[in-house]
Amino acid sequence: MKIAKLEAIPVRIPYKHVEESSLIARGGIADVLVKVTADNGLVGWGECTRAADVPGIESAVRAMTPVVLGRDPWDKEAIHRDLAVPALWSFQPMTGNFAYAGIDMALWDLCGRAAGQPLYRLFGGAQREAVDYFYYMEWGTPKAVEREAKEAMRRGYRRFYIKAGVDERREEAMLEALRGAIGREGGIRIDVNQAWNMPQAVRLLKRWHARFDLDFVEAPVPIDPVENNLDLMRRVDVPICVNEGLGREADVWRIINSRCGSYLCFSSYWVGSLSRFHLLSQAGHMEGWQVCKHTHGEFGLAAAAGQHVMLAIPNACQGHQQTAQLMMDDILTERIPITDGPSWGRLDKPGLGVEVDTDKVAKYHEDYLKHGEFPPYGDRFPLKAAPRSSPKRR
Repeated sequence: MKIAKLEAIPVRIPYKHVEESSLIARGGIADVLVKVTADNGLVGWGECTRAADVPGIESAVRAMTPVVLGRDPWDKEAIHRDLAVPALWSFQPMTGNFAYAGIDMALWDLCGRAAGQPLYRLFGGAQREAVDYFYYMEWGTPKAVEREAKEAMRRGYRRFYIKAGVDERREEAMLEALRGAIGREGGIRIDVNQAWNMPQAVRLLKRWHARFDLDFVEAPVPIDPVENNLDLMRRVDVPICVNEGLGREADVWRIINSRCGSYLCFSSYWVGSLSRFHLLSQAGHMEGWQVCKHTHGEFGLAAAAGQHVMLAIPNACQGHQQTAQLMMDDILTERIPITDGPSWGRLDKPGLGVEVDTDKVAKYHEDYLKHGEFPPYGDRFPLKAAPRSSPKRR
């Protein structure tokens, strides 16, 4: 089996409401889908999530294509190595990892289909029957937070995620309403996106943990240098989750060895492949870390890939990240379980275990060509560049 064709297809799907934090104000997700066709007719699908720029990721996938075509899809790590060295993507490691992660995902899907096995079995088998996901709280008034949290509790959610780092008074009022709505059995996680300085982090975490019993805080202060987190760990009792600062394999290894937190929040696109995500998660387990699957915002393909790894590793935490509840639609033929609730069980169909709806792909690709990506900064800047469109697919 050889790789005969590789296609990069950018698509966009709006959120039900704008996602806001100290870092972003985003109205939806635009990602690059990867379709790989083998010479025996089998097809695998992957998804490149993005950070700042969709056209940049699409361009990277197209630039990588000559290194991929004609190769055996089982040689995923050898392809990754060749992209890093002779193809020089080691000089653009984060863009390279975001782009190759989608190709790698499609190759895993292809190989799983060829073997007739779901991916989690190819990673050693499941270590749990199901994986738990958090509820992503919308910013709002305390009354709105209370209503939303009570409805989420009714649907079975027990871990709640809310952004912080913008307006501490407003955030404290939301946290008070959230804790009142979910009682003591629910876990509250806040993500600051590195917006606080050290004195502010110490002051707020001491007060908020005493009042609201925080499950953990994600990225409270800048991660560089890691001594920031190490100092904060000595001064507060709140467990720390590290997300920013995991931009390359070497960065993840550095963070793991530093023991500057309790939770690693990353995914395959940080490190470029599902194998490396799995391997580094296992390495984190040896150093006492829990893993919380990260999302930059994703469709069902990337969500399914992360689900397989979370089924297979020993140190998957409770309450993984998801944006399925926010999406107006998806590009799959069936809704994934975390669209409607917190639990997702084993995917026992071959490969990624999900099927792509090609009509939806075509529809949302056309939407991307017409409207472009969702700027991560929303309306924060009055002047925006004109949408950039991909060449029409043939």
